[in-house]
Amino acid sequence: MPNPAEVTLPSDREVHVVRQFNASRKLVWDAHTKPELIVKWQGYPGWSMPICEMDVRESGRYRWRWKNDEDGKAFGFFGTFNAVEEPVRLAHGQYYDPGDLDFAMPVGDPCIISLHLSEQGGVTTLVCNMTFVSKEARDGAISTGMTDGMEFSYARLDGVFAAQAA
Repeated sequence: MPNPAEVTLPSDREVHVVRQFNASRKLVWDAHTKPELIVKWQGYPGWSMPICEMDVRESGRYRWRWKNDEDGKAFGFFGTFNAVEEPVRLAHGQYYDPGDLDFAMPVGDPCIISLHLSEQGGVTTLVCNMTFVSKEARDGAISTGMTDGMEFSYARLDGVFAAQAA
């Protein structure tokens, strides 16, 4: 299995995540752009993803919503794709929809998220850069356990790739 994601904070407004996958760049791209795959790996046990809508093209919109299977509370994200260069680069503005939850995530201006994928020897390296509107917005997002959640989901994605390879 790949090593956990490496998370750094290159500036007061940024979070930088690097993660490798034992899968082709095309498979990693598909896992980030096809709703039927996204719902298999994003999130935590006890949460379902009843809404995963994606129009993956420049100016295309997306909407994701997770629901707690026990109490029905929900939250999500939505935004617009700014750059789509299959299978290399994907960038989008991301707005937080707090739904029924009271997380410290900022609501208002979007976080700009950029994914870059490169492949060498069947191993794909994902580089994700998140640029928040302020240090407070970045710190608020980090305080929710966001990067731990990303790694949890990435480990689930490793399982999806392993099952596909078997």
